Amino acid sequence: MSAEENGSPNTRVRLNLVITKQLDEMLEKLAEANGTNKSEILRKALALFEVAHEAKEHGNKLGIVSKDRQVLTEIVGL
Repeated sequence: MSAEENGSPNTRVRLNLVITKQLDEMLEKLAEANGTNKSEILRKALALFEVAHEAKEHGNKLGIVSKDRQVLTEIVGL
């Protein structure tokens, strides 16, 4: 069985995604600012969402913390 057939983590799947023009512009801006492409931005966003989901399942919260460890923003609604 090949790596593609057994669902290796590196196997790629093509998706068609319908989003608003505004979201497409946001993706483009983020990709350009980070020297990458829109697909990579979406992969990173999904990875961050997974972290938030797991934190919530364990009774934890997600937030933005300053360098001196003060919570600046709690992210809710994820």
